[in-house]
Amino acid sequence: MAQTNIIECLKERGLIDALTSEEILKRLEKPIKFYLGFDPTADSLHIGSLVGIVILRWFQKFGHAPVVILGGATGRIGDPSGKSVERPLLEQATIISNINRIKCHFEEMLDLQHSATLPTIINNDEWLSECRLIDFLRDVGRYFRVGIMLGKESVRARLNSEEGISFTEFSYQLLQAYDFYHLRNCYGVEMQIGGSDQWGNITAGIEFIRKLSGETVWGLTFPLLTRSDGKKFGKTEEGTIWLAADRCSPYQFYQYFMRVSDADVIKMMRYLTFVDMNEIRELEAKMQEVGYVPNTAQKRLAEEVTRFVHGEEGVAVARKVTEAAAPGSKARLDVETLREISQDMPHMRLKSDEVVGQRFVELVLKAGLVLSKAEAVRLIQNGGAYLNDERVEDQQLRITSSDLIGGEYLLLGAGKKKKALVSVDL
Repeated sequence: MAQTNIIECLKERGLIDALTSEEILKRLEKPIKFYLGFDPTADSLHIGSLVGIVILRWFQKFGHAPVVILGGATGRIGDPSGKSVERPLLEQATIISNINRIKCHFEEMLDLQHSATLPTIINNDEWLSECRLIDFLRDVGRYFRVGIMLGKESVRARLNSEEGISFTEFSYQLLQAYDFYHLRNCYGVEMQIGGSDQWGNITAGIEFIRKLSGETVWGLTFPLLTRSDGKKFGKTEEGTIWLAADRCSPYQFYQYFMRVSDADVIKMMRYLTFVDMNEIRELEAKMQEVGYVPNTAQKRLAEEVTRFVHGEEGVAVARKVTEAAAPGSKARLDVETLREISQDMPHMRLKSDEVVGQRFVELVLKAGLVLSKAEAVRLIQNGGAYLNDERVEDQQLRITSSDLIGGEYLLLGAGKKKKALVSVDL
């Protein structure tokens, strides 16, 4: 590893948004404990959270020990940062279930082999649920000035919105600050990291600790995962790109990264993979050369990120499904292969009379590959419609029983990357 300091490594990859003090570079020459929090608002994290997990792993590679906070308490409140409306409140049982599921992400992606950097994964409900309201207001609330709290960017944005901000969400930064204080006292945590939208919450915690104990702690923020057009990664027409395999199969996950634009693929490699920067720079240069094979960078990105999240088995499944679903691969479209991959790509079950005799344009709409019949017609006109990996040219094409592979399956395609499998109940 070329760098000797984690900050140098992250800066080279563009993964530092801000540091609360440059003094942290000196402190990080020796092992440190640091933390990153995740609120369990769903039963899976999505790729917007992946930058943080990758950074946790980078810190481990440099000998530092992460503490992962799963916000069982703060998840009941809701962080207003980056949100234009208040989050819906979740039941306690739902939060507990979400935490148990999300914990698996870290157990699968972080290094659990080396004792010096072994992650600590804890629920902040363990200490926040013990706080009595009057005691908390007296012992914690008195150190916070409302004027400063109102000046936080996330709070200002909500105050100026039509919805405004509730006292519940307004108090979130006190809870997060107290988390930092508790982790400093009980776990020896000296630094908090978070997305760029967490700067106000992080600095509030640092100031709280300074006032209460006089100790110096640090903060680091990293950029949010956004596309070249400024929109957030992870949201598609089909929905959120989840990390849990049962919510987004390895194939769907892999294909998402295969569809990343050339304008974004290099940044994604810097943010979400551990590929050496020299290799990334070489690949970036090759993309500008005559003879560059399109999607070479996307394929490398898709394989690396899928391997990190779903392991070698996930990559193997994604490759197999991709190969079987590729246009021109009809020889491999046998019923056994399609049955095996049916759980690893968009898949729906229909009755025979909902398929046989129906127009292709209606079926591809029902499968969610297009948003309207007019779009399906344009897809055919532009040469991007496929049935069982063969191009559809007839706008009036109707499905016949002979189209069913093994009398059971149809493979629909919109372009070379968007696929849907239909299984037919006879």
